[in-house]
Amino acid sequence: MDLGQLELPPKLAIIGAGAWGTGLAVHAARQGLAVTIWAYEREVVEDINQRRRNSAFLPGLDLPGPITAVTNLGEALAGQKLVLVVVPSHVMRQVAAQMAPMAEPGAAFISASKGIEDETSATMVQILEEELSSNLGLELGALSGPSFALEVARGLPTAVTLAMRSLPQAKIIQTLLSSPTFRIYTSLDLMGVELGGALKNVYAIATGICDGFALGLNARAAMLPRAISEMSRMAVARGGNPLTLMGLSGMGDLILTATGELSRNRKVGLRLGAGERLADILSGTREVAEGIRNARAIHNMALRHRVDMPMAREVYLVLYEGKEPRQGMVDLLTRPLKDELDPLHQGFGLSV
Repeated sequence: MDLGQLELPPKLAIIGAGAWGTGLAVHAARQGLAVTIWAYEREVVEDINQRRRNSAFLPGLDLPGPITAVTNLGEALAGQKLVLVVVPSHVMRQVAAQMAPMAEPGAAFISASKGIEDETSATMVQILEEELSSNLGLELGALSGPSFALEVARGLPTAVTLAMRSLPQAKIIQTLLSSPTFRIYTSLDLMGVELGGALKNVYAIATGICDGFALGLNARAAMLPRAISEMSRMAVARGGNPLTLMGLSGMGDLILTATGELSRNRKVGLRLGAGERLADILSGTREVAEGIRNARAIHNMALRHRVDMPMAREVYLVLYEGKEPRQGMVDLLTRPLKDELDPLHQGFGLSV
């Protein structure tokens, strides 16, 4: 990939015009990039192009001029050497298959979506790799970390991780997209970075349930490092580096999503802890709380890889098997006692 051949000003495509895709578009436009953003919904395209707003997914924010919205994937991808894919995880394979014949040779496709495919336990980059494999020479990566879309769009300080298999290519994109308020770190640990972004949503629901029950700050503080323990066990099982889970795409994203007031997944947990039914919670919102869909995928992944993830299991049982949230908390707290230092972490000095 030669980003030096991009037009001046440089340009990129963003596939997905939800809150996160729109937030990234605003940031890229501030960087001087010409942004083409693809949206499934025609009314979102009209809102962006005619009113410079995305009222459906990021309301109350004026969008910069260098953002053009389209509903045609081919139009969005034409001539693009850098593509950020920011669609909900459950439609990633469908959208990737549609993009395959339209991708520019040698382009970079960076997933900013966070999730695990239920049927296969594939990460988002693995899905892109499978569906775009007929187009040779593509560079693939994942962008993840603690990053509420609204704060990125407002230009508030944010730090994220860009993981790619090629460090030189990652550094090119790092330079292109970084700014004084949007700092990008590079990594070669694609699996660890992707798992951190996908898994933390489930633990944010668990933490929200804990806070919904008003169990106190001690309980919340106990849950977060235990969540990291589960997340890093899965990372090791799938070939990732557990130290990655101590960084921005693991601990950083978990803290933000589990405690931040803008977190959709935390809000779901809070409402479950307050006694609301999941069906009622879902019926009143258009926003996607990825942790709900991914709770089942992560539960199945844990079974497939034989990884002990008790907290993730309890969230799955609450969401899909009708278990009472309070009983889930009781069962977590009354498990057999054990040593804190997981054997998988002995060589890494991790006491989680």
